[in-house]
Amino acid sequence: MSNAHGNLEWLGGCPNHWQVLKLRQILKPFNERNHPNMQLLSVVREKGVIVRNVEDKDENHNYVPDDLSSYKLVKRGQFAMNKMKAWQGSYGVSKFDGIVSPAYFVFDINYDVNEDFFNRAIRSKVYVSYFGQASDGIRVGQWDLSMKRMKEIPFFLPPRDEQDQIVRFLDWKVSMVNRLINTKRHEIKAIDAMKLSVVSSAVTRGLNPDAPMKYSGVKWLGDIPAHWQTIKLRQLLHPISVKNHPELPLLSVVRERGVIVRDVTDKEANHNFIPDDLSDYKIVKKGQFAMNKMKAWQGSYGISNYTGIVSPAYFIFDVSFDNLEYFHYAIRSKVYVNFFAQASDGIRVGQWDLQMDKMKEIPFIVPPSDEQIAIVEYIKRMLVKHDVAIEKLTEEVAVLEEYKAKLIADVVTGKIDVRGIEIPEYEYEEEVGIDDEDEECENNDGSEE
Repeated sequence: MSNAHGNLEWLGGCPNHWQVLKLRQILKPFNERNHPNMQLLSVVREKGVIVRNVEDKDENHNYVPDDLSSYKLVKRGQFAMNKMKAWQGSYGVSKFDGIVSPAYFVFDINYDVNEDFFNRAIRSKVYVSYFGQASDGIRVGQWDLSMKRMKEIPFFLPPRDEQDQIVRFLDWKVSMVNRLINTKRHEIKAIDAMKLSVVSSAVTRGLNPDAPMKYSGVKWLGDIPAHWQTIKLRQLLHPISVKNHPELPLLSVVRERGVIVRDVTDKEANHNFIPDDLSDYKIVKKGQFAMNKMKAWQGSYGISNYTGIVSPAYFIFDVSFDNLEYFHYAIRSKVYVNFFAQASDGIRVGQWDLQMDKMKEIPFIVPPSDEQIAIVEYIKRMLVKHDVAIEKLTEEVAVLEEYKAKLIADVVTGKIDVRGIEIPEYEYEEEVGIDDEDEECENNDGSEE
């Protein structure tokens, strides 16, 4: 092993018969535009370059302009990079022809290298560390890759036949790990579905299976306990808008948990734009209902347990309901998320705007107060039980992910010699179950979380 090639802090040494190059020797900048009719591509940290599904409103939450003539061409076999997220690993060799954001870097691979080997290697955790060091923080959530420093990143290159063997070996081993990860993620998904069913059943059917039922008058809700009431959200939610308190903590609204405190020191958690002047941001007080109106169809809303500020595009409401904990569980259940989806209009690709007048007419089922308390306690018990199972599976997935990342890093840097290893017949399995982030544009349009 040799380590006489300058600053190789993360890479360590490499086999003596491997070359140590700089990325400037491998990558040649490519800049061609004016192909607006080609398919849109995205660069995501989990998979590299992917085809963007413009029909999927969940995937396309960021703005796409009507005029795509300034977007950059990416050809199959070229290297594309989101320079603002290179520190996350948002780059890779493309398997598709298409166009990407004009803010991206695109390169020809100007060297005799196996494209799959280069992609595996450059996206491994050791090289991602270099891209992080070559990026500068220009504001909270904005990290800009320096082209000059990127060109000096070292790259270990084995002989071509060894590159080919490394690709074969990693495809085989990674597929084995992916199969285990996918099995565990499938179990997590099944438990998550059970959690949703538990909450939805409790807030629409109650806890007494023998209770007399009546038709709710709403197709999605079906029958509800005969002694429960149904009212409209306009009777419960009262819009409020107070601004000019930039000193308060910044909050986010996420579909998994509702309102959370945003960690402004975490550059990965804050990958979207945050303005320097927050005086226009709205105050949310503890006990108020906050909603990202562009993502209400996902369930991005909830009762806040904190006082802070959110995007000026959000809806904030005072809530006329005694048991706010029950209201939070009920309104975030899947039956109500369906209502908010129906009350949202698509205004452009990736933009879904909640209509206040439609939202006000959404029905809300109200059990007697003693049943609300019992339902909340039941939901808490059941969610804890399911969350323990999910936590265990999630930890097991994390161990497998770490093993896979270390295996790839060790093989592509020569720490593990795979020459001479016979690769058996197998069927390759991709890793699935990750919510791919669409990383096209950073904007402040109310869809920031």
